Amino acid sequence: MPERVSFLIVPRFNMATLITMIEPLRIANYLAPYPLYQWDILSLDGTDIPASNGLSIAASPPADRNRRGETVFVLASWGAESYANRDSVSWIRRQAREGVRICSVELGCYLVAKAGLLSGRKTATHWSWAPGFQEQFAGVPVVEQLFTLDDHVMTCAGGLAGVDLMLRLIADGHGEGMAGEVADQMLHSPIRPATAPQRRTLGQGIDTLAPVVRQAITLIEQNISEPLTVPEIAAALGASQRQLERQFRHNIGCTIVQFGALCRLQHARVLLISTKLSVRDIAAASGFNTLSHFAHAFGKCFGRRPSDYRQAWPSEDSTPSWPGTLAAFLETLQHRHKTKAG
Repeated sequence: MPERVSFLIVPRFNMATLITMIEPLRIANYLAPYPLYQWDILSLDGTDIPASNGLSIAASPPADRNRRGETVFVLASWGAESYANRDSVSWIRRQAREGVRICSVELGCYLVAKAGLLSGRKTATHWSWAPGFQEQFAGVPVVEQLFTLDDHVMTCAGGLAGVDLMLRLIADGHGEGMAGEVADQMLHSPIRPATAPQRRTLGQGIDTLAPVVRQAITLIEQNISEPLTVPEIAAALGASQRQLERQFRHNIGCTIVQFGALCRLQHARVLLISTKLSVRDIAAASGFNTLSHFAHAFGKCFGRRPSDYRQAWPSEDSTPSWPGTLAAFLETLQHRHKTKAG
């Protein structure tokens, strides 16, 4: 009998993530002498569910049957932090109680956490939304990796991490050889392990950052609310401040202080979107001593006031808004540096 899996989706889910998670199963069926997998797309929000790319997909309401031994992937994206359909959360909780393996995908972690299934459990979610999720669910340890594995509850960061997760599950069920052949069919190589990092280029386009720079970035991101000074970072890494500054500017294109400020502003932006904290509290949580300093830095970086950015995807807009990228920020700094040098 084929192994049954289900994908529970909610409005504004990520269509690319869903499709790329189904494809490894389809290809495994194609390669095997008999079908290995059977899947359903489910939703408790209707039968025509809009994705974040403007397309919709047909979904079925969950049938009232025993799903013990199955895996249910819970897919959510934009707006998951305020998703309010209690029927979906109750259904997830009931399935877990009845022996179903649950996997939160991308911002599906909000639904699975509300179902009480992630407390104290290492959780992978998309790096850009992790601060907001952590603020709402302080008892859930967030790890920046592709996915986590467990016999009862798994988590996945979303995006193409879903491909690596599905290949891992295919390998567990049908051998590394089958998973490798599926990956070859998808032109997906190498297959990344669960603990692989979600981010590699940090706006630079290629994976060439010096190890000491990566370590410095990790320290900066781990100390957002109480930023470390450059001498403190250098001392923690056993490097000279001058060497570290030189390596940072060469690899990233800006100073450590400038990069740290951007990280804190990105952190604040996620909290503005995904929490109900006041702007003042968000400023403090992002390492800014005063509200005026925060407002000035935010406006200079993103061209908007913090209070204007409480929703990344307002209900009246057809598409979400995420102004500013790390690459654009670095290009602006580099242009200013060249202009001053000229």
